[in-house]
This record gives sequence, C-alpha cells and structure tokens, in this order.
Amino acid sequence: MASLRDTLNSTTGWLKDIFDFGIALVLLFVVIDILFPGTTGVVENIGGIVSSLATEGIVGLIALLVFLWIYKS
Repeated sequence: MASLRDTLNSTTGWLKDIFDFGIALVLLFVVIDILFPGTTGVVENIGGIVSSLATEGIVGLIALLVFLWIYKS
C-alpha cells in the first residue's frame, strides 16, 4: 500500500506533466498563429490577458508573480 506522500508525489508529477504539455501546446499554437495569422486566435487571447493584467496595476503584477511562482514550483 502506497503512503500518502508517495500518492501526492505521483499526483504532483502527473499534474506537472499535464501542465508542461499544455505550455507546449500553447507555444505550438503561437507559432502556428504567427505563420498563419488568425488561425488559432491564441495570440489575441494572450494579448487580452496581458492587457488585463497591465490595467490592474499592482494587483496584475502580483497575479503575474503568483502564476510564475506556481509554474516554477
């Protein structure tokens, strides 16, 4: 029987793998959208997210830092 720590480590590993796969897909879609503009709409969505974070000022900066901290963990 696996311990709780082993189960959490396994689950965390799976989630990191899924998150990394998602990042790879987003990057692929960005490249596709650059080569064929308007195909996926990812660039517009990323632009919208960045502009919404920029208009929020310090709250947007804190949110960005939290996202980066979660990604690095």
